[in-house]
Amino acid sequence: MRTLLLVLLVCASFSLKAEQLPAWRATKGLDAPHLGQVWDTHAQRWLPADQLVTALARSAHVVVGEKHDNPDHHQLQLWLLEQLQERRPQAALIMEMLEPSQQAAVNALQGQPLPDSSLLQEQLNWQLGWDWSLYSPLVSWGLQVPQRLLAGNLGQQQMLHRYRKPPPVSARYSAAARAELEQTLLDSHCGKLGAERMPSMLAIQQGRDEQMARALAEAPTPALLLAGAYHARRDLGMPLHWQQQWGEAPTVVLLLEAGQGQLPGTEQADFVWLTPALPEQDYCAQWGQN
Repeated sequence: MRTLLLVLLVCASFSLKAEQLPAWRATKGLDAPHLGQVWDTHAQRWLPADQLVTALARSAHVVVGEKHDNPDHHQLQLWLLEQLQERRPQAALIMEMLEPSQQAAVNALQGQPLPDSSLLQEQLNWQLGWDWSLYSPLVSWGLQVPQRLLAGNLGQQQMLHRYRKPPPVSARYSAAARAELEQTLLDSHCGKLGAERMPSMLAIQQGRDEQMARALAEAPTPALLLAGAYHARRDLGMPLHWQQQWGEAPTVVLLLEAGQGQLPGTEQADFVWLTPALPEQDYCAQWGQN
């Protein structure tokens, strides 16, 4: 009896340790039910976060979709990587925020003692569009723990080429997916994206997703990709461009702010991880003031 009790206590201790998620930093939706839990879209039930870790530890390829400016999403990504590393060695971390031109600098720093944060940012030629304060812990982890930290995005010249000479839109997009992408691009440009520019912007979006899919497929496994939620979605992001010869499609995890309405289904993701939300900001109003 004592032995059984000891085993149960050890198991409970491990579960509690795995459940100690980082303290929330976003302030909206803190009273939402199931905060920090994970919706399994296939089983249609809520899971504790440690069960997500168990499921992902069996996957060769994982993509985690984020809201770029939510600090809780980045804290959970780091927590997840650390938990996965305890289960089995993480071979590769791929980031949308890195471009091919930065890979040489990444390679030179891989596995080496790292300089202070500001110097590391400079040595990587970190792009200003990505908040370094949010991404630096992930970059540092990727340089020190797995075999490889890899660029996932297109380079600037590749984007420019697609903008000037947009290829045909992939037949992999459903009509609904294409319409949603076009509306998202329009909204992200505050309605100021002219119709004549839409084919170019779609071509860049498609190219970025194709590149991220290729980067994930070619990375040593197990590999995990961090990207924006739209890039991660199975119905309109990089999983849509996964090639059959690359093997089993990646497992998709979407980090979702509380209060977003109906939960995504299997057509978008395998797992949905609920987090607090940031206060709404009118970025278009800010744009108009600049």
